[in-house]
Amino acid sequence: MNSIDIPAIKRLSANVRKHVLRMTHRSGGSHVGPMLSCVDIMTSVYAIARVTPRTAGDPDRDRVILSKGHAAATHYAVLAELGFCQKEILDTYCADDSPLSGHPDIGCVPGIETTTGSLGHGLSVGVGMALAARIDKRSYRVFVVLGDGECNEGSVWEAALAAGSLKLNNLIAIIDRNGQQGMGKTETIIALEPLDQKWRAFGWNAVNVDGHDHRALTDAIRAAQESDLPTAIIAKTVKGKGVSYMEDQLLWHYRNPNDEQLAQAIREIDEGAR
Repeated sequence: MNSIDIPAIKRLSANVRKHVLRMTHRSGGSHVGPMLSCVDIMTSVYAIARVTPRTAGDPDRDRVILSKGHAAATHYAVLAELGFCQKEILDTYCADDSPLSGHPDIGCVPGIETTTGSLGHGLSVGVGMALAARIDKRSYRVFVVLGDGECNEGSVWEAALAAGSLKLNNLIAIIDRNGQQGMGKTETIIALEPLDQKWRAFGWNAVNVDGHDHRALTDAIRAAQESDLPTAIIAKTVKGKGVSYMEDQLLWHYRNPNDEQLAQAIREIDEGAR
């Protein structure tokens, strides 16, 4: 089994955070808080997933779905940093005629496997892909990154029930458990706890990890590949992670940084990466 280059993932995460901040600043877009909370999850997934720019069209590639599609800028930035598309395209995020909309469209750039953003659909698509792999006798795996607020959607649990019943052990769901959603704290709006026990009751293997610890994330993803059940990795995160004035602050679900705030955020991320 190949070793994981944790310092490289950390550098990638810092670069992705800076891209996300610049993209939302330039476009006036929203959702920077939930974009930042899932950065370390996405970079850790791509450290494991068997997909590269060269194999993005290979039928045996692993599939990565960002079900919380409002955080699409994070996915775009990861793909650009890894060479799936040119970094310059990030400058067009949310601009007229840009392929990079606020929610991703299938095929807008290589590596975007399906259209998401209507919350609760990504896991259902992932179940279909994982089942197709079994039917077609292919070895690819499917990774689905969900928001915790997204787990209010009944379709998430319909998909979870199907995956558990079918024992789709080539399916790995990672829940970005930042504890907040658009209008407040998840436990105030619709309580999710005990979240790990819910997934287990639906026939899944479930583990809890620090969602900003790349070693813990990659270890959990690797372990999931040895399970005979689908795996839910509940990744405890902080909304706005990496920027002091954004961390755990609900208002950054919809706000974007001004010039001064952007400069401070970039400075903090650079300092944290040293």
